[in-house]
Amino acid sequence: MSALQDLFRTHGGAYLARFGDTMPGHQKKVLHALMACRTPDNGSTCYHCEACDKPHVLARCCGNRHCPACQQHKGYEWLDRQLAQQLPTDYFMLTFTVPQSLRAFLRSHQRIGYGALFEASSESIKTLCANPRFSRADTPGFLGVLHTWGRELQFHPHVHYLVPGGALSSEDGAWQAASSGFYLPVHALSRVFRAKFRDAIAQAGLLDQVPPETWAVDWNVNAQAVGEAGHSLKYLARYVFKVAISESRITSVDNTHVRFTYRKVHSNRVRTMRLPIFAFLHRFLQHVLPTGFMKVRHFGFLSPSFKMGFEEIRARIELARGFNVRPPAAIEVPKAQPLRCPHCGAKLVYRRTILPHAAQRQRIRTLIAHTVELSMTQALNSGP
Repeated sequence: MSALQDLFRTHGGAYLARFGDTMPGHQKKVLHALMACRTPDNGSTCYHCEACDKPHVLARCCGNRHCPACQQHKGYEWLDRQLAQQLPTDYFMLTFTVPQSLRAFLRSHQRIGYGALFEASSESIKTLCANPRFSRADTPGFLGVLHTWGRELQFHPHVHYLVPGGALSSEDGAWQAASSGFYLPVHALSRVFRAKFRDAIAQAGLLDQVPPETWAVDWNVNAQAVGEAGHSLKYLARYVFKVAISESRITSVDNTHVRFTYRKVHSNRVRTMRLPIFAFLHRFLQHVLPTGFMKVRHFGFLSPSFKMGFEEIRARIELARGFNVRPPAAIEVPKAQPLRCPHCGAKLVYRRTILPHAAQRQRIRTLIAHTVELSMTQALNSGP
């Protein structure tokens, strides 16, 4: 059992008893899932060893997208797919961050606020690309990932965009590369981002709930040339199917406190933070997304609905570069290891899954079938 799983099981019930009446429903749902993860309450999966034929029954994982223990293999699969879709051009990382004065509003209105964050930031990129002063073509493509935490688990919502360095022309579909080391001006992006976010919140009827000073300060947009996409995708993959903190950062958990490691920005020195258990759970749960909210989105020519397919886009970029392209650097993606028999080390073969309360449901079905059969027998024996 991992330290995080043990923490949820041991202290989750007490946290719910104290704060459950004021917790959002989606946070309570996730906490219940994490408490039941890999326990008999979540059902079981049956295997047998292909060598020694011994049976093995394992408790099922919860499969919740916020569970630190369940989603690692999905992150590897996502990274593998994205690496296969790299385009033969340099990439940029654009990061859109909201001011600190807006964070309390976003925490209270997550679905609307996160949606506005995606809408305003993506439309800012599209708007400036459509301006011939800043771009030689008007149809960009980019991948966005919502990230809500800082290194100390504090609430720090922002969106990372991985952007191929160029755009397609809507007139002839030709690829126009961005200038070397420069994609779009960040100060112009910041102003457009702030204005579009304000419009989205006003349209939602919530403008009066935002502190007025939010609109008087500069908003932070960062742009960085990252070369090939591989290493940036590997960085983003850590946030796609995980929340807030990984198991490796937990150094100790006792009856009252949790200790975990972190690094400050622009520093390689490892530090340790010590938090009371309820404070740690609060920091973790504030990063749970509203049910069904998509934290990864594709825009422009990277959108699944774009009229031009991936291979055609790749070909147009190669043509514009005179086919002077090189294959992307190999990025090693860990593979999920098959389950092994603890007795002989051979591979375990899946047999069946037992869902929660399946035994009770089976007993009820048997009882109903027996009752129906008994009633039919009595009706036949009684005659006309």
